[in-house]
Amino acid sequence: MNSNLQTINNADELVFSHGASARSANDYLARSGVRTDEGRRRGRGAGVNPSGRFETLSRHTFDDGWQTLDELPAFKTTVQKENARSIISRNASPDLNFDQSINPYRGCEHGCVYCFARPTHSFMGLSAGLDFESKLFAKPNAARLLQRELSKPKYKAKSLAIGTNTDPYQPIEKQWRITRSILETLDDCSHPVGIVTKSALVTRDIDILARMAERGLARVAISITSMDLKLCRTMEPRASSPTLRLEAVKKLSDAGIPVSVLVAPLIPALNDHEMERILDAAYSNGARHAGFIMLRLPLEVSGIFKDWLLRHYPDRYRHVLSLLRSMHGGKDYDADFGTRMKGKGPYAWQTGRRFEMATKRLGFNKRPVKLRTDLFRKPQEAEMQLSLF
Repeated sequence: MNSNLQTINNADELVFSHGASARSANDYLARSGVRTDEGRRRGRGAGVNPSGRFETLSRHTFDDGWQTLDELPAFKTTVQKENARSIISRNASPDLNFDQSINPYRGCEHGCVYCFARPTHSFMGLSAGLDFESKLFAKPNAARLLQRELSKPKYKAKSLAIGTNTDPYQPIEKQWRITRSILETLDDCSHPVGIVTKSALVTRDIDILARMAERGLARVAISITSMDLKLCRTMEPRASSPTLRLEAVKKLSDAGIPVSVLVAPLIPALNDHEMERILDAAYSNGARHAGFIMLRLPLEVSGIFKDWLLRHYPDRYRHVLSLLRSMHGGKDYDADFGTRMKGKGPYAWQTGRRFEMATKRLGFNKRPVKLRTDLFRKPQEAEMQLSLF
């Protein structure tokens, strides 16, 4: 295990197993050199930047006696072009409602501390912590690759999911506009698409999405984690505020685009009490479908989330982890299909019943939205280009 994450787990052991205070665990982490100085990571979600799990060396920050830590620069967002060879990813997970997806970016500037996609940055030789939200990769050739893949003779149209790994409408999309170029391609060939985001920037593309929705080709899911502004600011610092997300739900709905709300993730003893309030607000603004996902802490995410919890909510640390582990057989995370996103046990059962009662009372999920695939036609421009070879 990466030694930085081992330090965080040792602090967790100090709190959870030995009954020491969260304050003492906080002090332990501060002394260990694992945490990055607050001034350097201002506006970021993660407080640590552990080395990737595939790296042979681990990095530690410490003061050498010359106050050199004060000279280290703040973490700034950088974007590197990635010349991808393919753009459609296939998925065989039985508990997901899609089997192919597109991710225009690697990493996500929203900085959601709980993001299950953080460990993917380790494949780039980078950290799942602060690197994930500051060292980003953009795929400017995504639309061209999509055209090529959709034009293959054996390709059969199935709904494409956008935003399953990192948010397609994170702040850098304003400049790069890769997501919009993908939607333009899908619109041109009448290909169905489903989008998941927690950004109000999605409303910029209502012109395309509304056209597609008229033909039964588009739907959007907005993730709303909490209505507590303070909690949102610390937990997902660069995502749109809850107010803007609800406004986005209304604008999309008013434009005739099917909108879902995802209460995700639900974190025991932190935001789980808000589920009914979020569903009420979403329905009032036009959402007609809803879902929820429990907090998932795979691989490095566990240590990153624990550090965040110790920094911001030390008094709830033991309670949050106790309830979380009660749903995963005593572990932080259980990757088994079917239970990884809902959990099991009394607390998970109770949460599921609350969700069912609230959605039934409000009128959610009455009519399933099934996107059409029969209108698909292969991209003409791509076919003409391929005919040259």
